[in-house]
Amino acid sequence: MAIPQSFIQELISRVDVVEVVGRFVQLKKGGANFMGLCPFHGEKSPSFTVSPTKQFFHCFGCGKNGNAIGFLMDHAGMSFIEAVKDLAQQTGMVVPEEDISPQDRAIAAAQKQKQATLSDMLEKAASAYQQHLKNAPKAVAYLKGRGLSGQIAKRFGLGYSPEGWRSLASVFPEYDDPLLAESGLVIVNEEDDKRYDRFRDRVMFPIRSIKGECIGFGGRVMGDGTPKYLNSPETPVFHKGRELYGLFEARDSIHDAGYVLVTEGYMDVVALAQWGFPNAVATLGTACTPDHVQKLFRFTDSVVFSFDGDAAGRRAARKALDGALIYATDIRNIKFLFLPEEHDPDSFIREKGSEAFSACVATATPLSKFLIEVASEACDLQSAEGRAHLSSNASPLWRALPDGALKRQLLSELAQLIQLDASELAGLWLQQAEAASARSNPRNAVSSGTGLLAGSGSGVSGMPLNSAGVPLDPEGMISPFEPARNPSFQKKTRTRPDGKTWQQDAQGKWRLVGGAGTMQMASLGPRVQPASRSDHAVRLLLTNMALWDGLSAEDHALLCDLPEQHGELMRWIESQFHDHGPLAWGALQLELSQLAFANLAEKLMASHKPNAPEVSTEGEPGEARKELRLLLNLMLIDRLKGLETQALKEAESIQSPEAFQKWRDLHQRRRTLMSTEII
Repeated sequence: MAIPQSFIQELISRVDVVEVVGRFVQLKKGGANFMGLCPFHGEKSPSFTVSPTKQFFHCFGCGKNGNAIGFLMDHAGMSFIEAVKDLAQQTGMVVPEEDISPQDRAIAAAQKQKQATLSDMLEKAASAYQQHLKNAPKAVAYLKGRGLSGQIAKRFGLGYSPEGWRSLASVFPEYDDPLLAESGLVIVNEEDDKRYDRFRDRVMFPIRSIKGECIGFGGRVMGDGTPKYLNSPETPVFHKGRELYGLFEARDSIHDAGYVLVTEGYMDVVALAQWGFPNAVATLGTACTPDHVQKLFRFTDSVVFSFDGDAAGRRAARKALDGALIYATDIRNIKFLFLPEEHDPDSFIREKGSEAFSACVATATPLSKFLIEVASEACDLQSAEGRAHLSSNASPLWRALPDGALKRQLLSELAQLIQLDASELAGLWLQQAEAASARSNPRNAVSSGTGLLAGSGSGVSGMPLNSAGVPLDPEGMISPFEPARNPSFQKKTRTRPDGKTWQQDAQGKWRLVGGAGTMQMASLGPRVQPASRSDHAVRLLLTNMALWDGLSAEDHALLCDLPEQHGELMRWIESQFHDHGPLAWGALQLELSQLAFANLAEKLMASHKPNAPEVSTEGEPGEARKELRLLLNLMLIDRLKGLETQALKEAESIQSPEAFQKWRDLHQRRRTLMSTEII
């Protein structure tokens, strides 16, 4: 749906932001503005202000701000269109639509209709399961035996799936509807095309999106059957790696408590809510992913992972550590709660009580301590070999942390355990990383025969040093990512993002080389400024949004931090992907056409012509992925160059081993990227 920008501006001028925010936050008059407790982070004294004259809200604690539309999107989980429609209905305005092509309208409408139909089916099934629970004494007895009240069961919409193979046939008369199978409610036998219910004789836990829509189910067996938990499969509306059970129900409680508890099971969540911890969520049968952690940090800056006390729980905590490291900035608090081996959160709180569990939360292990425990596992720190083993284990964990005070303190703590100076340890890790890079890419080795920065401590030999003793970047190293270092290369060829090149002959003609064939072009005349790397990367993602899922958190940050409208567009793409999954360009076009960066997106997509010199691979997902990876590597290299220069100036000015190490890390990261091959 396309909404004119003029309508958006008029709508914002008509709505009362105080009334909109006041539906969710208790506000009190304070001078010209209204004050209240921030709904986006936990606080005891109000720092959240709403200005009726500016039609704007702002929190001085967490920095969250925006207008009425932004508030509904961030707090109520609405999409942009939903927020606009909600406000328009309140003011009596009619939402207009701009003309769009019938084809794009049809694609977007079909996709939305399918998602809406699947959600309706799942909601209908959830209601049926809830009704079945009322007439299932075995299931009711099971839930009561687990200490759950009717109020908690109602809050989470718990239900029961009967034993019959086709009980949903009474709910859905068209039991052979293909969408029933696509929703995950029905299984189709490929051999004889027979259909039957996926969930049978199980306590049912509806899984809701952050908007409150039913997107899937978890079914818990009541006896000794297997599997213990059965989850909905991946569907157009349900993605296990991005969703968390109970997050919709826990949103307000997370804000009130100031932290979120992450558990492994549905019963953990409902039991904790029953016993006074409604700020708990659970992963959906998968390890905790970086996407899970990123989503949680949209609601709080404090996360406590609470897993089972057995070996499996420790392994789950280890995976959660991997997912959390890249988000462990100095302003965030990440802890790991380890219960006695025989307990999970559900059994512990029922046996020991709320106070005992609260004490466990208060004494949970900080991320820094857990990282050292993980790295020290099976290491005899009384021997040189054991300390060397610790060094090898700790290096990749430490490098995953974002730069900051936490990372630098951990370097010092690890160095003490390994019995090396901090600068010596950092230098050792740098050497090891370079050695690994040289072994995997021997042709890019630099310096006399090995390509390593030999030496230890803050002094590094094997390369020329500046006056401060910092090794200089070897000018003799020519990388395919940096053609500007070779003047003849720059004059005669033009490199495409996919690695192929246009080569100019003596007559000024250009030919495509490096592919299966050679193609001649007419003289290009005066050189035209090509599309920027940012333009090209954004266009690739608009064309194939599914590429977003394969990118790392560093890639996401790089794209979302692009300047001005490129960054705004990428941040919007990220939110759309988390809410709806990958969308076609037609659907994206409808959703973004009323936004400020719509013109940029249209311009980038309009500039894509299959017959242009930069032959596109966007229609082929594998080739598009390689192309995007190359572009992101180039962008990261450019970014690292700037950071490297800044770090070197800082190191030379303050003469600090930590500052030198920061430069070395940046330098090694850039060299590793320069030698990376895209497969």
